[in-house]
Parts: sequence; C-alpha cells; structure tokens
Amino acid sequence: MRICCIGGGPAGLYFALLMKQQNPNHHITVLERNKPGDTFGWGVVFSDQTLGAMRAADAKTADAILQAFNHWDDIEVHVQGRTMRSGGHGFCGIGRMQLLQILQARCVELGVDLRFESDVPDDGEIEADLIIAADGLNSRLRQKYAATYQPDIDLRQCRFVWLGTSRLFEAFTFDFQQTEWGWFQAHAYRFDEHTSTFIVEAPESVWQAAGIEAMSKEEGIAFCERLFAKVLDGHSLRSNAAHLRGSAQWIRFPRVVCKQWVHVNAQGTPVVLMGDAAHTAHFSIGSGTKLALEDAIALAQDIAAHESDLPTALAQYQASRSIEVLRIQNAARNSTEWFENVARHAHLAPEQFAYSLLTRSQRISHENLRQRDPAYVRGFEQWLGERAGLAPEHAAVPPMFTPFTLRGLTLKNRVVVSPMAQYSCVDGLPGDYHLAHLGARALGGAGLVFAEMTCTSADARITPGCPGLYTDAQGEAWARIVTFVHQHSSAKIAMQLGHAGPKGSTRVGWEGTDQPLLEGNWPLVSASSQQYLAGVSQTARAISLAEMAQVKADFCAATRRAAAAGFDWLELHCAHGYLLSSFISPLTNQREDDYGGSLANRLRFPLEVFAAMRALWPADRPMSVRISANDWVAGGTTPEDAVAIAAAFKAAGADLIDVSSGQVSKQERPVYGRMWQTPFAESIRNRVGIPTMAVGGISEADHVNSIIAAGRADLCAVARPHLANPAWTLTEAARIGYTGPVGLAWPQPYLAGKQQLEREFERQRTQGAAAQAQDLKALGV
Repeated sequence: MRICCIGGGPAGLYFALLMKQQNPNHHITVLERNKPGDTFGWGVVFSDQTLGAMRAADAKTADAILQAFNHWDDIEVHVQGRTMRSGGHGFCGIGRMQLLQILQARCVELGVDLRFESDVPDDGEIEADLIIAADGLNSRLRQKYAATYQPDIDLRQCRFVWLGTSRLFEAFTFDFQQTEWGWFQAHAYRFDEHTSTFIVEAPESVWQAAGIEAMSKEEGIAFCERLFAKVLDGHSLRSNAAHLRGSAQWIRFPRVVCKQWVHVNAQGTPVVLMGDAAHTAHFSIGSGTKLALEDAIALAQDIAAHESDLPTALAQYQASRSIEVLRIQNAARNSTEWFENVARHAHLAPEQFAYSLLTRSQRISHENLRQRDPAYVRGFEQWLGERAGLAPEHAAVPPMFTPFTLRGLTLKNRVVVSPMAQYSCVDGLPGDYHLAHLGARALGGAGLVFAEMTCTSADARITPGCPGLYTDAQGEAWARIVTFVHQHSSAKIAMQLGHAGPKGSTRVGWEGTDQPLLEGNWPLVSASSQQYLAGVSQTARAISLAEMAQVKADFCAATRRAAAAGFDWLELHCAHGYLLSSFISPLTNQREDDYGGSLANRLRFPLEVFAAMRALWPADRPMSVRISANDWVAGGTTPEDAVAIAAAFKAAGADLIDVSSGQVSKQERPVYGRMWQTPFAESIRNRVGIPTMAVGGISEADHVNSIIAAGRADLCAVARPHLANPAWTLTEAARIGYTGPVGLAWPQPYLAGKQQLEREFERQRTQGAAAQAQDLKALGV
C-alpha cells in the first residue's frame, strides 16, 4: 500500500512507523513542511496507561520514550499562600523535540521516507492509496474538505502562553495568583533534566484588563515572571516561538470536533484525519499527544484486521475513535471550564479548592484518589468531616456520610431519594403502596426521602394516578406515611408541591408518557397558551389573574397540610415545564402583562407563590425550590439565567436550590452523561452562595462523594438507582468499604445482612485489584 502522511508530528510519524512495522512492503512517505529540528511546544505529558498501550503496539519505540521520560507521581496546588500535595498520579513528561526525534529515528530505521521542508498545497497531486491528514490544529486539508468533515471549532474563554523555564518542578504544579484584574494560573511540569514547561493562563477579560495585548513578547514574559516569582524561585521564563511577535504568542484554545474523519478526494484516495487535525483536547488534561498516538495505533490495527478492505477499516477507525475522543473531550470540557472559572472556586478553602481541581474532569473520583494516595484522602476527609460538625475522633468518613444542617433540621448524610412519580394514587390519595414505597427507601439509608410531586388541586395533577394535598383526607394519609418514616428510621421526609399546568391530564407513565387521556380530560392552564406535544397534547390556555390567585391559595392550603402532616422539608416545583416553570421560561411565557417579558417579570408569579408558602411553613424547617437550569433550546432558559433565578429565590427566603434541567420543550437537545447536571448546581452554589442539590446521572457512591467533597453541591438526589434498590445507600456504603456508624444507620432487624454484604464486596474489591494489577503487568506498567 502507498501511504502518504501529511504532517510530521507525533500522529503522522507514529502511524508511519506502525504501518511500516506491520508490513515492510508498504511504501510510506511523511511530508513535513518544517525542518527536522523545528518545534513550537515544550514538553508533553503521558499517563502510565498510555505508555502501556504504546508498548503493546511497538515495544522498541515505547522503551526509547520510557528511557527519556521524567516520571512523577505528585500534584502540587499553590493557592492563597498554601500548598496542597497529593501523590500516586503516575505522569510521564518528555520534551516534544525529543519525542519527535525518537519517532523520526524509528521511522528511518524501518525505512519510512521522511521529507522535511515539503509543503503540500494540493493533495490531488499525491499518488497514494491512503492519505493521512495529520497536519495539525490548523489543518489545511480539514479546511479544504470542510463540507465533508464538518468541523466544529470552539474558541475557549482563556488566553494562554506556552513557555519554558530552567526551574525543575518535582511535581506537576498548579500555581494560582490573584491580581487586581482577576486570577492567573500556571501549569508547570518538568520534562527533562534541564527544563520544565510553564503555561500561563487567564480568562480573556482578565488578560485584556491586565494590558497584555499591548505588551511586547518580552514585556509579556516579564509580567509572568513577576507574577509567578515565588514559584519560579529566581528562574526566568523563555519562549521558543521566535516567529511570533508581541502578544501573538497568547492564544485561545480551539476545541476541534469533526463529524466525519474520512473524505475521498477527486482522485478516489481516502484522506483521513488524525491527531489535532481531527480533534483537540485541552492541555489541562494532557491528552492531545495521547489522542494522536492512540489514533495511529487504532488505524494501524483496523487496517491489519481488514487488510483487503480499506473502506471497512476506515469506517471502523472513525466509529471507535470518535467515541473515545468524545469521552476524553467531555472530560477536557469539564477541565477547561474549571480553569475558565477559577474565580468561582476561589472562595473555597484551599483544601477543597485543591480537591476540586484534582477531580475537575470527572475522570478522577474520590475512590480513584483514595487508591492513588490514601493518606491524602484520609486527611481531606478528616478536614471535611470536622467542617461538617463531626467530632475529630469520628470525622474521617466518606463525604456522603457527613451531616448537613439547614435551619433547625440536620440530615444524617448527603443522600436524597429524588421525587419520582409513581402514578399509584386514586383521587390523589396516597395509600399502602406509598407507605411501602417511601418507607422502604427511608429504611434504606438515605438522609432525606422525597415524596413525588404532589399536586395542589385535582386539576393540577399530571395524571389521574398522581398524589394530592388538596383535601384533609389526603393530609391524614400523608401523616400516616410521615409517622412511619419518623418512627422506624433516622431519615427525614420531604414534600414537593407542584402544579402540572400544560403537562397535565395525561396517561400514567407506562401507558404513554405525556400522552393525553383517552377520556375524562380536565382543562389545562399555562403562563401562555401552548400545546406541549405539537398536534398531540391538549392545548393549555393562558391562565387568568383570578385563576393565578386561586392557584396561590391552593399552594398555601397544601403547605398548611404538609406542615400539619409533619413533613420535615418542603419544596416548590418550578421546573420541567409545569405551571410555575411555564412562567419562568421565555419559550412558554409570551404574556404582555406584569408577569411576562423580562426575567424579573417572568419570575414574579413563582416568587409570589413561594413567598406565600414560606410565610406559612414553620420557620425551623427548610424550604427548597426545584428549577430547570437549562432548557437546552435556543431562546430558552440558560445556565446564566439559572444563576439569576436562584438568586431571586434566595432573596425570597429559599434555603436550597434543587437544580435540574430541561423537560420544558420537546425541541430540547440535552447533553447527557455522568453527573451531567452537576455543573449547573456547582455554578449556582458557588456564584449565588446558596446550598444546592445535584441530580442527574448520579448512580454511585463515588459520584456523591466526589460532588460533596469538591463543593459542587451540598446534597445529591439519586433517582432511578433507588427504584432498583431501596437500600441503595446501605449497599453503596458496603461497596466502598464503609461500615459506619457515622451517617450510616442499618435498621436493627436488617443487621444480620450487613456483615455478609460487606464481606461480599470486600471479596470483589480484592479480586478486582488483583485483576487490575495483572492487566497492568501485561502492559509492562
């Protein structure tokens, strides 16, 4: 096969040598427009796992790289005059120039034709069976065939400059400096015996305010030397971008995603994207070169597996690599956004700030950190537990088992059974089913158990099976359940009140979600006239002022009944497209009176309802509000709007914001994933200064521990896992090896099962650790 790699960076060189190793008869050419010794970066970082994959692909190259590596385990975080250090992270650093030299030498050894100072203005002149477009971030081939590749390029918010220094850092070092203009941060690591990479970064607005745009290159470097003088310890900074002048060396990181990776040119030759030409991942997770090398490994393997069928090999390459790249880019997005918003995290204590940084990408969790550095995690848990009010001798517990206090209520732990519709009432009356359902989950270890959204009138229900709190009989039925929870468990129980509005009068979930009743429909109201499912749903009419007054009165009556029933906590549902949500979202509120238009006007009615309820709800009991922080539709509520919404409810007396999103419009396009709505909870918590509850994609103790420990939320609502396992909290405690007693209360009749469950999970952990060690050994790591 005739193969031409356009671009002599890590991706092009590594693919060339792997293919030549695979079949010496391949004729492989690498065309690089720069000289052999040219490079515009400093050091690159790999993980131990990446090196293991390289050894499996080509042991000789991997060994040469390993010999040139500087290896370190520790990460240091410098902030507010403090230094936080954790170990066991397993990084390897190597100079970019040295890496290229190793790859070039291996290519020459195998017989690859390397041609430097060879610009390629037109791929149509290349005679080859396969062209690899490894021409970097600013790929001309990607631009030329943009209609096929469909690149999405997002310039991120920070400016950064890539510098070097003779200061030899023995740990991967993050240094944060607050200035009169805002926060600057440095990412520094050693990559050879003489030099460290030193990246300086700041949000665009801070960079502009500091006047760096008007500085010469030398002035900009001197500015950084003064700013980071303490961590540089007398060493200077220098640039190797001699071709750039002034502030041009400060750039914004472009996140590149391509929908397609393969184009067939006019000559019938596949032109395949690889490395930065196909995708980028922010330098803060050190994965750009890793992804490039893994692209090369994957394509070489796919061609070997489909030796006589190149189109199938290329299709397999795109399918597999696009998934892996998306996973890394999601982590990189989380990491990027963390560094773009340092000011948001800076109010955290240095201990929690450092923990938040370490877990920012969501690839590293609480238990990952425990495996890497048990002493660090024990010390952090001790600190966090004491801050939560635990006595020092009992404070070192997993974060999810620390207590949480609002007003006069203390929850034993941070786990919440999320409100989940059960559609099992008759005439709004909760019966034996709800006693068993909520009672079982109260016995299952959670700190707080929510009743499902309970409606304030018969016409406020979503379905005929939804519960209500609009009659005294319903109030007495709820009191029976509350009494059971209080008598037989240490959990607290919460009531969520809501009005379905335009999403009411539908069938129960298993008979057709959001589908209108076949008969017996009741009239629907909304902020403005709307039909939730176009051409399907019943049309809701705009609610009148008189009807709004009645709705508020209904919420007040239900609040009185909830208090009389003994509920510990009350929540107002203002999310998911229901009546109060329909006022808040601009997608569903087109009113022209005082309740429409600006966000302040759209919030007016929900705030009036909340204020009336808060005045009636006992002062020693907390009250929260559930909001949709993102409509996921252009023109709808945005995460920035959510911050303002939360601030308004805080001013009205809310104690906590329950942060959900979506379900306002069927045009929504949410981005799902692990803990996918937690960033909204974190933004509100740390910008508004109000406790939050995270919900969505939280399914493991590790998720809860990481969220609470990093200060991303104060409580975690776990929904579907609690449907599958009422004792989810007890099970997860055993899974991570926590036996209590702080924050963990097994019902006495169940204690016989506790030790058995703990032993079983201990056996599984031991077997898993042994298998992992064997896998790493096989990779040579």
